[in-house]
Parts: sequence; C-alpha cells; structure tokens
Amino acid sequence: MAEAQQRPVVSAPAAPDLGTIAAVVGQIGTPALPLALDGLLRTVAAFDLSVIFGYPYGEGPRLLHDGYGAHATRAALDAYLRGAYLLDPFYTASVQGHPPGLWRMSELAPDHFFQSDFYGASDVHPCISLEPGSLVEEIGFLVPLPCGFTAAYSLMRKTGRSAFSESEMDRLRALEPIVREVVRSQWRQLDSAAPAAALDGALEAAFTRFAQDDLTYQQRRIVQLILRGHSTLSISTIIGTTEGTVKIHRKNIYRRLGISSQSELFGRFIKSLFAIDPM
Repeated sequence: MAEAQQRPVVSAPAAPDLGTIAAVVGQIGTPALPLALDGLLRTVAAFDLSVIFGYPYGEGPRLLHDGYGAHATRAALDAYLRGAYLLDPFYTASVQGHPPGLWRMSELAPDHFFQSDFYGASDVHPCISLEPGSLVEEIGFLVPLPCGFTAAYSLMRKTGRSAFSESEMDRLRALEPIVREVVRSQWRQLDSAAPAAALDGALEAAFTRFAQDDLTYQQRRIVQLILRGHSTLSISTIIGTTEGTVKIHRKNIYRRLGISSQSELFGRFIKSLFAIDPM
C-alpha cells in the first residue's frame, strides 16, 4: 500500500552534456541565468522548488532567485525576509562561516529543528507555505560571494517524493564547482550597502531586543536556542549546565512572559520582528 502511494523518482543521467553546461555559462549576466542553472541541476536530480538567498551578516537577506513559483505565498516570503530568516539553518550556516559546498538541511539544523514551530509555520516559512510539512527535504549549496557574504542556493522536494538519494547528492556535488563559479560570476557586483530588507542588525541584536525588559541575559540566550530548534539536552550542552536547570529556566521564561507553550513563545517572537505588540 505504501509503495503504491509513493511516486517514484525518475532516474537521471550521471552527468549533463557539455552543451547544457555551455548554455548555462552563456546566460551569466542575464536574468535567465537562475532558471538555466535550475535546468542544469534537474538533469542529474529532480526537484520541485528552488531559491537563492544572499545572507549578509547583520542585514536582511537578498532574494536573488525566486524558484518557488506559485507554491509560496507572498505573505510568507515577506515574513521570511523581514525577520523569520533568523531561524533558518541555512542563514545561520551562511553567517557563521560554515564550509561551502552542498549540504542537507538536516546536517545544518539543530537536533529538534524539524519539530520546531518555525519549520511548521506556513505563514513565515516560504518553503512550506503551501501547507505545513509539505516538503520532504531541502538541500542547498553554500557559495561565498566576492562581496564577502554567502549565498545559499536551495533545492526542495515536496511530500510525495523520496528524499535526495546519496547517488543524487554525489551527482550534484560533482557539479558544485560549476554552481559555485556561475553563482559567484552572476552576483560578482553585489554589495552589502543597500539591503533589500534590513532588521536593524544581526541575529544577536534581534534576540537582544526580544523581551529585553522581561528576561535576563541567560533567559534570552535560552529563548534563542529554543526558537532555533535545540532540545533541552542540546541547550544544556551549549550553555554548560544541566537539563534540569534548563527546564527551570524555561518555566521561568514562560511565567515572565505570561505564556504556557513553545508555540506561544514563537508567536511572540515573530510579532516582535514586525514591531507588533503581543496580545
């Protein structure tokens, strides 16, 4: 029964022909380049959605390629650009100097990220705004740009497909040098002087502002880790304390904020990004 419901992934050739690669190179400097690059990668691994974000440290992301089509709502994309990106593992990897290359999101994300409110929030997460949990997997190329910050080129599969296989990942990794140089050449002149959407500073500043009159420094640090998808055990390891102490901190955080769940905490944080007073 399960086998009948799952759509098979059509096998792809081991490598694209030189003509296909040359066609992509020929589009460098034109608006058609991102779609041509998508087409190249689809010759070795099928995917449903794509996007390229540039992530300057301390500024809002740049949407360099919108391959969501009709699958992501404008409201969800706006919410992501205005601040929800701060919880995205690809953003965190980009601004923290993670090694470039092709990565599965599961390799970059905290241990409880896929159970977090951000991952399941259709109104702030454009990758899944079609419906919560509509992606089976997201992978991405991290590409350092000449301007000094990093671009993340994500490829996504919707539910109903299987995750990217190791052989597909190997074929995509074989194209990584081409992807890297094409992306770097396309956005060689990009700079960080005029962000498309700024959030008044870096990740740390956003969390500093959140509930700064209600929570201690340690409590705000724990809130950051909770929202980004770390478990109690992971938080205790990071801040150097016991799981029991983290649980006490969490209880006190909820009490001080007048909430009773992690979902309410997430809601309060998202409202703070939009400068909306919480209820």
